[in-house]
Amino acid sequence: MHSPNLAALRRPRLEAAIVDLDGTMVDTLGDFEVALNRMLRELALPAITRDVIGTMVGKGSEHLIRSVLRRVREERDADGALFDQAWQRYVHHYLAINGQHAPIYAGVVEGLAALRARGLRLACLTNKPIAFARPLLAAKGLDGYFEHLFGGEAFERKKPDPLPLLKTCEALGSAPARTLMVGDSSNDAQAARAAGCPVVLVSYGYNHGHPVCEVDADGFVDSLAELDGLLGSG
Repeated sequence: MHSPNLAALRRPRLEAAIVDLDGTMVDTLGDFEVALNRMLRELALPAITRDVIGTMVGKGSEHLIRSVLRRVREERDADGALFDQAWQRYVHHYLAINGQHAPIYAGVVEGLAALRARGLRLACLTNKPIAFARPLLAAKGLDGYFEHLFGGEAFERKKPDPLPLLKTCEALGSAPARTLMVGDSSNDAQAARAAGCPVVLVSYGYNHGHPVCEVDADGFVDSLAELDGLLGSG
């Protein structure tokens, strides 16, 4: 991975941070695998593997369902009736197991605590539906770190569009240049670049099956606990 852009991360005095959820704070692939395969079984469709699911995560649950249906039906698009049925069963199964197969990544609690200790205001911004995201954060004991939580339906467009980041900055009362985006994929980085936010990516998340080190970001960390050192004392 390339050297961090310390000027972008340290020169503006940071006031806030926006943190992604899936692949950044919580490893939710296990939840996806269980819920999706229960859905597929009910639809009499072939199962899908965890590794394949990991390449499809990040652009919202609707996109995930459509991608899975195309994959198991050998690239044929799902018609509206099949998607609607799949979506209904997926929501049912996901809510039933939400968080049960999804451990917090090492260093997340320490990293969030350090950001708060720096005086930063925190928001969680995810493409995940709010009905999934809110109970997941609560179950993992992470909800108390965040002043705001915005899910995939909160705004007219999702990441990688910059709109969710700009709206989240407004809610936090911070300028984009003083608001750090912390994520795991090109979705987060592209949205941050377009919004004017500095961006740090974790090395371990879901980047659509591509190496995260190839993404244009200001820095990379192997754990959120490393963020404090990366940001320095300024």
